[in-house]
Amino acid sequence: METDLHKIHIFKTNIDKIYPDCAINTTLGNHKDIQQWSVDCEDVDRVLRVVSETLQPEVIIGIINELGHECQELP
Repeated sequence: METDLHKIHIFKTNIDKIYPDCAINTTLGNHKDIQQWSVDCEDVDRVLRVVSETLQPEVIIGIINELGHECQELP
């Protein structure tokens, strides 16, 4: 199944690590509107990629902010 590139949202964050039982993993992994997500903790911008057909970037930013992290959309 191909991923629609228009449904990939890319963000700069301050997420430094992802653990199996951390709040980010649990929240994003169990969100019904998120098909796939990843964080590149090695990248200087700690890039978060989220695949969702329905969520708007502002909603994803709100989720990450509520979990205590900074998040801003990358162009």
